[in-house]
Amino acid sequence: MTIAALARYDGAMNIALPAATGHSACPHDCPSTCALDVEVLDGRIGRVRGAPGNSYTAGVICAKVARYAERIHHPGRLLTPRQRTGAKGGGNWREIGWDDALDLVAEAFVKAEVRHGSQAVWPYYYAGTMGLVQRDGINRLRHAKRYSNQFDSICTNMAWTGWHVGAGRLSGVDPREMAEADCVVIWGTNAVATQVNVMTHATRARKERGAAIVVVDIYDNATMKQADIALKLLPGTDGALAAALMHCAFRDGTADRAYMAGFTDDPAGLEAHLVTRTPEWAAGITGLSVAEIEAFAALLGRTPRTFFRLGYGFTRQRNGAASMHAALSVPAVYGHWRHRGGGAFHSNSDIFGLDKSLVMGTADRDPAIRHLDQSRIGPVLTGDAGALQNGPPVLAMLIQNTNPANVAPEQRLVREGLAREDLFVAVHEHFMTDTADLADLVLPATMFLEHDDIYRGGGQSHILLGPKVVDAPPTVRTNHFVVEELARRLGVADRPGFGMTERDLIDDMLRRSRRGTLADLEAGRWLDVQPSFEDAHFLNGFGWKDGRYRFRADWLNLSAPNTPPPSMGLQGPASALPVFPDHAALEERTDVEHPFRLATSPARQFLNSSFAETDGSRSREKRPELTMHGEDAARLGLADDAVVEIGNRRGSLRMALRISDTVRPGVVIHEGLWPNSAFPGGEGINTLVGADSVAPAGGAAFHDTTVWVRAG
Repeated sequence: MTIAALARYDGAMNIALPAATGHSACPHDCPSTCALDVEVLDGRIGRVRGAPGNSYTAGVICAKVARYAERIHHPGRLLTPRQRTGAKGGGNWREIGWDDALDLVAEAFVKAEVRHGSQAVWPYYYAGTMGLVQRDGINRLRHAKRYSNQFDSICTNMAWTGWHVGAGRLSGVDPREMAEADCVVIWGTNAVATQVNVMTHATRARKERGAAIVVVDIYDNATMKQADIALKLLPGTDGALAAALMHCAFRDGTADRAYMAGFTDDPAGLEAHLVTRTPEWAAGITGLSVAEIEAFAALLGRTPRTFFRLGYGFTRQRNGAASMHAALSVPAVYGHWRHRGGGAFHSNSDIFGLDKSLVMGTADRDPAIRHLDQSRIGPVLTGDAGALQNGPPVLAMLIQNTNPANVAPEQRLVREGLAREDLFVAVHEHFMTDTADLADLVLPATMFLEHDDIYRGGGQSHILLGPKVVDAPPTVRTNHFVVEELARRLGVADRPGFGMTERDLIDDMLRRSRRGTLADLEAGRWLDVQPSFEDAHFLNGFGWKDGRYRFRADWLNLSAPNTPPPSMGLQGPASALPVFPDHAALEERTDVEHPFRLATSPARQFLNSSFAETDGSRSREKRPELTMHGEDAARLGLADDAVVEIGNRRGSLRMALRISDTVRPGVVIHEGLWPNSAFPGGEGINTLVGADSVAPAGGAAFHDTTVWVRAG
C-alpha cells in the first residue's frame, strides 16, 4: 500500500498539504545500507534524507541518493519491454507486451536446453540492488531448472579472503566505535566518495576526542584531503607498509606481547620473519619516506584506541588478499583489539544469520552443476574452454542488477560475446545501459521505492526493511515478478519458494532466522544485531577452533565466504602468497612498453554504473578524465586538457587528460564508471582491465593494470 494518498493536493483550499514521509533503506552496492526517510507528494518522491534515528546512518547520506527523485522520475527511464529488430547493438527496437516478452525468454531458454542441456542457460546478476529478495531470487529459478551456477567473484573475494584467513570470521569492531577512537586509520577506501557514514563517525572522534585521522591510499582523493596524516603509497604495496609497521612495533617494544601470547598463533615466528622488513625496506617499495613510516608506527604504538577501517579498494590487486591479511595483522601486533575504539573493521557479513533458503531455492541446488565465473564473462561468452569449465557454450541469459558490458573486465571480449547472434540475452533494467544496448530483449524494472524488500548492512549491523513507498509505473515489473512468471512458463512453479509474495518471503526469512517477524520489522524499521563488545573485539576468541588470530595464513585450505567451489579449485598463483604478513610481488608488472600503473577508482557521484544516467551526477563529474603527474606529462609532451590514448595488450581508449600532483609519478587514475558511450570511440575503461583470476579465491584486479599513454 502506498502513502501517496496522504500527500494529495487540497484544491478547495488551494494549499498543498505537507509531504508525507516514507521509510526505506538504500539498495545500492555500498556497505553503508543507509536507513532513509523519503519525502512523498502526490505519488512522487521528493528529497531523500538519512534517518536520524538510525545510529549508524545518523541522518547522513550521500548526495547522489539524496537526489534520487532525479533517477526514479528520469524521462529516459525504461517503461515498456523492447525487442531487438535489427543487428545487435544497432539501436533498433519495437515495443511488445509483457506476456509476449516473457514467452520469448522462456522459449529461448527451452531451445538452449534442447541443444546443449540445461547448463547452456546462465542467469547472470549482481548487486544493482542489495535487496535479498529482488537480488537473490534469480537463483531460485537457476536451481529449479539446473541452469549454470554463477561464481560471485567481481567484488569481495580478495578482501574477504584476506580478512578471513587471519580472523576466521567476517565481522569486527562495531563501526560506531570509530567515534570512541583516538586514532582512526582509513585504509584503502575513499570513504568521502563511497561510504560517507565512515566519515561521520571518524570526524566525530576528531571533534570530541581530538582523534587523528590517518588515510592510507594511492592518490590525494577527497578522503585524503580530510586526513591529519595522509600516506600516499604506490598501488599494491600496502603489505610492505603493514610489515614495516609491525617490524617497528617489535623493534621499539610497542608490540603487545601479552595480547599476542593469549590471542595469536605464532608471534615469535612473525617477529623473526619481520626482522628484515624495516622502514627502509618498505620505503623502497611503497614510495613513502622512512620518516612517514616511522611516524605512523610511533602513533600506533602510543595510541591504544586505534581503529582500522579497512576498505575494498586496496584489495583489488593481484596481491589484494595478502595485503588485507597484512593490514589486519597490525592491530593484533599492537594489541589494539583490547580497547574500546580500537581494533579493526571491514565487513559484518557473518553476523546476520539470515536464512535465504526459500528465496534462493537451495533445496534444488545440485553441486554437480558447473559454476561460471562472473568476472570472466568475456572468456565464457567467447568460448574459452577453461572459463566454460569444459562444458557447453552459453546460449541464453537473463541479466538482472548488473551491467557487464560496462563493469566487467576485458570489455572487448564481453562485448564480442554479447554480440553473438547465437546467444539470446534478456536484460531487466531501469535504463538502456551498455548491456541493454546489446540485448535481444529489454525488460523495464522497478526501482527500490516501488517494491518490498529486506536489506542487511555489511558495513554496519542493521537488518533493514525497504517497503514499497510509491506505485511503480504501470508497465514496469519487479525482479520477483519476472522470476515467478518464468518459473510458471518453464514448469517449475511448484518448487519451494515459488508462489510466494515478497512479503511472504521476507517473513519466512526472518522466522527461519529467529529474527522476529515481518510485523516486528515493520514496527521497528530496522533490527540492530551487533554482537557484544567481547565478540566484536574477538576477546572471546577469533573464528578458528583454537580462538587465535592467524599470523600464519593457510591460503591453500580456505573456508572464507565466496571460496571457489571444489570444481573450480583455487584461483591464480595461490602457492606464491606469503605465509606471514608481507608484500606479495604479484602485481601486473610495468615495463618499457607499459610504464604506468592504472587504478580505476570510484567517482563520488556514481556507484559502479548507476547514477551515470542522471544529469545531476554527470554534470558534477563533468567528463571521463585520466589524471597524470606533471613530470610524466612533461616527459611525454602532453598538455592539460588534451585528449590522450591509453592502452595495453587488451585494447585502448581515449579520454581527456588532467595534470595534477594528486597522483605519484608513474601512476594514473581514472575515476568512474562512465558509460562506454561517454568516451570517444565508445569503449570504456574496463577494456584495459584483465579478467585473469586473482589468488587464491578469484576476483577482478580493477586497480592493478599497467598501461601506456600517448597523445590521442
